[in-house]
Amino acid sequence: MHRDDIDADLAARLVAAQLPQWADLPVTPVPSSGWDNRTFRLGDELSVRLPSAEAYAAHVAKEQRWLPRLAVGLPLPVPSPVAAGAPGEGYPWPWSVYRWLPGEAAETAPVADMTAFARALGGFLAALGQVDASDGPRAGVHNFHRGGDLRVYDAETRAALRALDGRVDTSRALDVWESALSSRWGAPPVWVHGDVSAANLLVDDDGRLSAVIDFGSCGVGDPASDTVVAWTFLEGPARDALRATWPLDDDTWARGRGWALWKGLITLVGDPAHAGAARTVQRVLDERRP
Repeated sequence: MHRDDIDADLAARLVAAQLPQWADLPVTPVPSSGWDNRTFRLGDELSVRLPSAEAYAAHVAKEQRWLPRLAVGLPLPVPSPVAAGAPGEGYPWPWSVYRWLPGEAAETAPVADMTAFARALGGFLAALGQVDASDGPRAGVHNFHRGGDLRVYDAETRAALRALDGRVDTSRALDVWESALSSRWGAPPVWVHGDVSAANLLVDDDGRLSAVIDFGSCGVGDPASDTVVAWTFLEGPARDALRATWPLDDDTWARGRGWALWKGLITLVGDPAHAGAARTVQRVLDERRP
């Protein structure tokens, strides 16, 4: 099924067929639906979330199982699943209904104070790392190795550097990459969100961080992959505030730079005009500390 075929009409038919108690509620698109999933509002208090490809379908059961447990230990709201749906109406994968979380994604909403925003995010990520991870899902294919060993992307990164030679400072980039590969997370595995991006950070009407969404790539392992927001969205004092509020060692931040560099490079290979990826790569290369 093509993601463009996943529309409000399909969502409404799935709800009516499987969750008739909500069949009379209107189903409407949301301004920023996401890529891994298509999201629709269901009435005033609920949302419907449909994976957009088979690669994301396994995230449904994972969020259904783990989000209620994670929510207890976190200082900001996260999605709360209230029902699970099955394939039907021509749609081939499982899907979910969640409580509606108000707010607008930070990638489009005005943030009142970026430093305060970064402090709040650092506090959230620090708290996430304190939630018991002893039986959580280890990083792997299910979450695109977020929290796992960065070396899984070594060949891809080096190929991207060869392809981008002359467009980016490949010598500096290689130094950053090899520094990222030079250490490992030696402590017990911790919970990792897996996709800490401006699209998954909600802002309230006052411009403050109000919720963190989309835990489809969550798992347990090395928190370095969650630091990428320091280069994809934050800069200057805000980046320093995140680092001060979320106490990780220099090696972990160096691995995080590697994660940010990898994603920026492969995005540029696929889309040379991608301004966000180019900006991320430049931020990574401009920062001289680990």
